[in-house]
Amino acid sequence: MKEYNICGMQQMGVGVIDIVDSWNWYIKKFGVDCKIFDDREEAKLMLPYTGGQTQKRRAVLALNLQSGGGFEIWQYQGRKPQPKSEPIVLGDYGINYCKIKAKNVEEAYKAMSSDKNCFVNEPTVGPDGKKTFFIKDPAGNVFQIVEAYDWLKNEGKPTGGCYGATIGVSDIEKAMTVYADILGYSKVAYDVTGVFDDFKGLIGGDAEVRRVLLKRPSMPSGPFSKLLGQSEVELVTVKNGNPQKTLEGRFWGDPGFIHLCFDIQGMNELRDYCAQKGHPFTVDSNPTDGTFDMGEAAGHFSYIEDPDGTLIEFVETHKVPVLQKIGWYLDLTKKKKGENLPTWILKALSFSKVKEAF
Repeated sequence: MKEYNICGMQQMGVGVIDIVDSWNWYIKKFGVDCKIFDDREEAKLMLPYTGGQTQKRRAVLALNLQSGGGFEIWQYQGRKPQPKSEPIVLGDYGINYCKIKAKNVEEAYKAMSSDKNCFVNEPTVGPDGKKTFFIKDPAGNVFQIVEAYDWLKNEGKPTGGCYGATIGVSDIEKAMTVYADILGYSKVAYDVTGVFDDFKGLIGGDAEVRRVLLKRPSMPSGPFSKLLGQSEVELVTVKNGNPQKTLEGRFWGDPGFIHLCFDIQGMNELRDYCAQKGHPFTVDSNPTDGTFDMGEAAGHFSYIEDPDGTLIEFVETHKVPVLQKIGWYLDLTKKKKGENLPTWILKALSFSKVKEAF
């Protein structure tokens, strides 16, 4: 029996060249205007992935309070970020695309139509029978807009936040140990092989692939689960190709999708379970019971790798700001596993909303 609890997909890590420009674009397109933290300390614990050296950086965690996971927008400040020399090809090992949730895909498409340059394709139907389309940000990162039904509130935005990811893997069965067993995405929504209309327009989208869409069998529970909501992971493997690692020859934090992060309870129990499954923590902010300070927020974080080296982050949140001006912070250290925060407190996070990046 698993003694830890995964409360939901907390955020997608995105390495950028200019954090202000990128965050403004994400605010405009995906409504991630609620700032949870803005941390400018050195990344001292990610040495296995940052060239063995402590790196200066700025990291912002921003959410869309309608529903969904956020973005951890991450920029090197002590070295020049190194973009990928070639664009990601469908099936490359790592995070290919970030999924974004929408109540109505057609309406989201119309709302974004003023920026024609961002579209990869028009709405079409995926293997699950639902409409979807892809767009790209100015840096070339690709996002898939998908239909979703669970929402915390209505702010009139066309989308929510992060709903999941499409991840290139070399062997889907081996990858299931991480995504189905450890992370709990054990419900197979589809398992199909072929060339797909919804991938048309993507680089490598005309290749034959096997794709498996994984969901959780039930709604997650925990402090922020009502906000984070459901999510999904799609695993893709190319039948004939030469996939490359998305971060090959570069550092974690360089431009592109750098990790997928989950909000959890029970880090010590999770550490033991991951080790038993052959995926031990490669980074652990505190191997005992401690707190890692992120400025406005604090917690305990760790990383594992999937069989192809894709980074999965876990965060056990200890402190998060609600209204900093009066010193209102949530202390989550005494929350029971699976206990939800009241909806009114989650909605009160709107005090941390910003109109534009800074």
